[in-house]
Amino acid sequence: MAKTEVILLQNIVGLGGESDNVRVAAGYARNYLFPNRLAVPVTAANKRQIEALKQRRAEREAHEFNTMTELAKALQKLVCVIKVKTGEEGKLFGAVTSGMIADELKHQFDIALDKKKIQLEHTIRSAGEYEVELNLHQEVKGTLKVRVESTTPPAAVAEAPVEEKEKTHTEKRGKRPAAEKPESAEAKPKAGKAEKAPKAEKKPKAE
Repeated sequence: MAKTEVILLQNIVGLGGESDNVRVAAGYARNYLFPNRLAVPVTAANKRQIEALKQRRAEREAHEFNTMTELAKALQKLVCVIKVKTGEEGKLFGAVTSGMIADELKHQFDIALDKKKIQLEHTIRSAGEYEVELNLHQEVKGTLKVRVESTTPPAAVAEAPVEEKEKTHTEKRGKRPAAEKPESAEAKPKAGKAEKAPKAEKKPKAE
């Protein structure tokens, strides 16, 4: 396949940056790079543009570096809260991804950040607080605190705890009888039948 040399006018991922002199397939240059003004053929006239392109590139990279440095400082002070549904022991139904974090940054703080710059070694699968690494620029790294909170309400307790039940049972079993009412100081004697007077003895008749 025929190759040709071109001078890139813009940064192209995987190919190079503006002002770079690179070799590409002739068809790629003719059908894509040249029509979209992403590159120009290497000629004496175009070579004179290289210095201007290099200057523009240096200014752009310096601006990106400063912007990302300031962004890293700002993100370090923030806490991105993500609310999700969870099951037992705070386990998530699914996982928190870099895309979800990028969406919440935009929603909560109006910060647009490419999800590819958010470095998650492993997806987040449980509630808690995490420190996520950010690859903001080739020379700028950062961190972001992410707090994952559960929106699932705690399960209602169907019955009283075992200790409470045992305590109640013990109290019922050891219940004391009601105290007897004290007798009045002067108890009235029960009314009984009146005793009969003894019969008078009969005198013997005189002989």
